[in-house]
Amino acid sequence: MFGLSVERLTLFSLAALLLAATPGPVWLYLISRTLAQGRRAGYFSMLGVAAGLAVHMALAAFGLSVVLLAIPFAFDAIKLAGAAYLLWLAIATLRGGGLSFSPQPLPPVADRVLLRQAFVAALVNPKVAVFYLSLFPQFVDPAAGPVLAQSLVLGALQIAIAAAVDMSLVTVAGLLALWFARRPLW
Repeated sequence: MFGLSVERLTLFSLAALLLAATPGPVWLYLISRTLAQGRRAGYFSMLGVAAGLAVHMALAAFGLSVVLLAIPFAFDAIKLAGAAYLLWLAIATLRGGGLSFSPQPLPPVADRVLLRQAFVAALVNPKVAVFYLSLFPQFVDPAAGPVLAQSLVLGALQIAIAAAVDMSLVTVAGLLALWFARRPLW
């Protein structure tokens, strides 16, 4: 398929699975959204994460992400932006009464807000940028066919694997939220 052997796709899939199964800021975001507001909020957030991953994939596929390696400040800026965004989310949660020791649910957040917040969280996640910049080229073989087509296939595969892991995470967090809701003493 587009110059990608079964072995190459299998190895890449394993690497993508390891990346997706590694806890990080996106996991914290998805779990907290789901626990606080239910599976629907978690699933919408998951879609935002997938959109952020798609931007990373497009940047890598079209070679624009090379700029991040060529200009060290750009990579540092993305890491700082990610930390600042997570800090902003924490402050907004504290100011909005998001932390509560009462069993009352948080007020619902609009779907578009969930999508936007998760999109930004994924977009500024340096773990994904490093994955695409360091590992992606190892699986693309210019002699085997169009590099862009190979990159797009690999990127789509990585997004599908990440979405499956994130969906599982949201589903489990949703079940935990229901369990806790039925047991107020917990």
